[in-house]
Amino acid sequence: MSFLNKNRVSKTKSILLAAALGVTSSQVLAECGTVTIAEMNWASAEFAANLDKIILSEGYGCNVELIPGATTTTFASMEAKGQPDIAPEFWANAVAVRLKAAEEKGDLTVGVQLISDASEGWFISESVAKAHPELKTVADVLARPDLFPNKEEPGKGAFMNCPTGWACEIVNKNLSKESAFDFAKAGFSIVDPGSSAGLDASIAKASQREEAWFGYYWQPTANVSKYNLKFLSMDSPFDAKNWHECIVIDDCEAPKSSSWIYSQVNTVIVTEFANANPEVMGYLNKRSYNSAEVGPVLIYMSENQANGEDAAYYFLKNNEALWSQWVPADVAAKIKKSL
Repeated sequence: MSFLNKNRVSKTKSILLAAALGVTSSQVLAECGTVTIAEMNWASAEFAANLDKIILSEGYGCNVELIPGATTTTFASMEAKGQPDIAPEFWANAVAVRLKAAEEKGDLTVGVQLISDASEGWFISESVAKAHPELKTVADVLARPDLFPNKEEPGKGAFMNCPTGWACEIVNKNLSKESAFDFAKAGFSIVDPGSSAGLDASIAKASQREEAWFGYYWQPTANVSKYNLKFLSMDSPFDAKNWHECIVIDDCEAPKSSSWIYSQVNTVIVTEFANANPEVMGYLNKRSYNSAEVGPVLIYMSENQANGEDAAYYFLKNNEALWSQWVPADVAAKIKKSL
């Protein structure tokens, strides 16, 4: 048995012993130990990771380490190495089949739906939507490459993709192929934003200049709310087989057009950690919010150039009635005292 396994077994025994002796949760929580949390590289995920860090460290006595991550790389690490322990905001669509297999095998545990009304897909900027109200579907937009000029490739329309390493980058590239939406025939090319900041900057720049923008995004986000991006219908029914067996697979040869899969945004936990930390799991399985509740936090981040830690404290100070429902009263008192 590894040191890590011994440590977790020891913690489990301590928790059970404490329960038998009637020890308070505060005393038990001192056994939490070190927790590793994936901090994904977009605003809402940065916020979620830091929110968990503050609550687990201040309320549960954990020693929390944030580990930079992205959907596919974090999943691969959790699947193969059992680290990090927690991925707070995990958009599971791109690895749904593998995640289900890992869950059935007992390696990973899929927790609560973190954001109850999350969604993702293709959007256009408000200015072009107002000027051209006929643009309601992907087909409508692909018929007008002239409205979305690519400055790097004159004569072509531009579609703004996700940064490299994001699961949606693969999805968008597959959906752009000849067998699906056929961007080449429509006269569109894919633009790599370079980073999360580059993607956000492209939206802000186009919106502030009232220019046309077409690309991938998701909600809840500050950009969708602040710039009133318009969601496009994909004109195609969702095809589960096509999605899971081709669209989410890098370099799939013949993907078909499809609507975007329903967004599953769960907290994913390494099962060994989950089994050894029932108090932490009690919190994680109650911690959930919707777009209206987290939207102001994301706008705060955007307008104040705030990081995930700033946003987490902002949320905790302004939403006590919500987050205090996620934890026992004595834990809530500790967190409140730390603010």
